[in-house]
Amino acid sequence: MPNQRTFLDARRRMLGTTAALLGLSTLPRWALANEAAPPLLRVGFQKSSVNLVILKQQGALEKRFPNSKVQWVEFPAGPQMLEALAVGSLEFAMTGDSPPVFAQSAGKDLYYVGAEPPKPLSSGILVKADSPLRTLADLKGRKIAFQKGSSAHYLTVRALEKAGISWSDVTPIWLAPAEARAAFERGSVDAWAIWDPFYAATEVDVKPRVLTNGVGLSNNNSFYLASKPLVEQHPQTVKALFDELTRADAYVQSHRKEAAQLVADFSGLGLATVHRFIARRPVSPVKPMWPEVIADQQRVADAFFKQNLIPKSVKVADIVWKPGRTA
Repeated sequence: MPNQRTFLDARRRMLGTTAALLGLSTLPRWALANEAAPPLLRVGFQKSSVNLVILKQQGALEKRFPNSKVQWVEFPAGPQMLEALAVGSLEFAMTGDSPPVFAQSAGKDLYYVGAEPPKPLSSGILVKADSPLRTLADLKGRKIAFQKGSSAHYLTVRALEKAGISWSDVTPIWLAPAEARAAFERGSVDAWAIWDPFYAATEVDVKPRVLTNGVGLSNNNSFYLASKPLVEQHPQTVKALFDELTRADAYVQSHRKEAAQLVADFSGLGLATVHRFIARRPVSPVKPMWPEVIADQQRVADAFFKQNLIPKSVKVADIVWKPGRTA
């Protein structure tokens, strides 16, 4: 019966095709994507970059981009990282709110490509447990340590504004986190503005008093920035990075103990410190810049310009990557 055989043969081919498609659907995303990633992908990160640290420890980007050489470069803070990005030593980096403002004001060639949700609990201004400083108004006339151009810089600006203190009424002590902690512990400064995990480590080890955190002052946003060549020539790589970062965050949320151990193994921080700073970190998927976070970042830029802390005003939206368009 040729008609029946023809029908059965066609049905077998259809079932075979369906099975093949179902099999493909179970492959990992990186196996399905037709991505032309750059031959060299240099990623700048800090100890606070939880999602990136997880990806590094798991070797996830090396699996996602098997034809690329992935290099991980650690920095003590954002300003140093964005300088490297601007001069072509990095393709991709994650930092806090203030470093991109200073970089843009200085004419650095880079783009905001994505962000995580706000983390106002993850930064604070610390004083010694026995310090006479009790309110933000008590900061007048005091020495405050922080990394220049960092998120802690903006937190300090906002805290002084709230207290009605002019910038000229305090003495900023420009120090990177490690040096600032040493100065804080020996009493060389009156207060220290800092972010996690340095904030959490000091809470665990030194037992300071928290004069304020970022609530009501700074959203302490985290941004992902990229070089112009990466944005213009490899936009699908940027989107793939977001996929992996969001997957890493889901892992942190669902495997808190294992994630804390990975971060501790990388950073050398104690587990108590890592659990403390991860606990106050909200769910943090990564996505392209959205209107509210752009507006919030513009307030950061305007605050620095108002205090004459950057040489010119900037429009944040001018260097925001818009997916689907060239830069």
